[in-house]
Amino acid sequence: MKKQVDDKKTALLQAALKLFTERGFHGTSTAQISKEAGVATGTLFNYFPTKEDLINGLYFEIKGELSRKMSKDVQAQNTLHDKFKKIWYNLIEWGLSNQENFHFVDQFCSSPYITNYTREVVMDEYLFYHDLVKEGVTSGDFGDYSGEMVAIMFYQSSRTIVNFILDSEPQDKNKVIEDGFQIIWGGLVK
Repeated sequence: MKKQVDDKKTALLQAALKLFTERGFHGTSTAQISKEAGVATGTLFNYFPTKEDLINGLYFEIKGELSRKMSKDVQAQNTLHDKFKKIWYNLIEWGLSNQENFHFVDQFCSSPYITNYTREVVMDEYLFYHDLVKEGVTSGDFGDYSGEMVAIMFYQSSRTIVNFILDSEPQDKNKVIEDGFQIIWGGLVK
């Protein structure tokens, strides 16, 4: 029984992801999501009482996946530089390999439909990242910048590189990724 429940919930989340990224929040009805997922419309409301609950559930799932990808093999790195470089490559690889998820996060990260509670719970997934930023600020490696600004500049720059690669399809995407890291790292360190 649990597998069937998980399958329906997963199908609803996948359908919502597809339709929200294609049509936006207002352009997507719960009936369309249910139809795309192959479940009755009433079934959607068993899992997500409102469309806002669905978008928050989807946001939570995707941001959790992203944090796990970001942190992969970071602790195996020895220096702060190498840890941030690993995060950079992980972020960009995730964005390029999961374009629908990437576009969803891009589209909804500042959305008024994402509740403060969801944002706070999701931020717990990123403590490792904020601890690394704090380490760089505290040690003086990142100059006299605020940790919040460093964290957002680094993350947003990685998103910019993903968009650049997706939009322009450069011949040597590895060079673009490395050059992007060198630009952002050079701007952060003393």
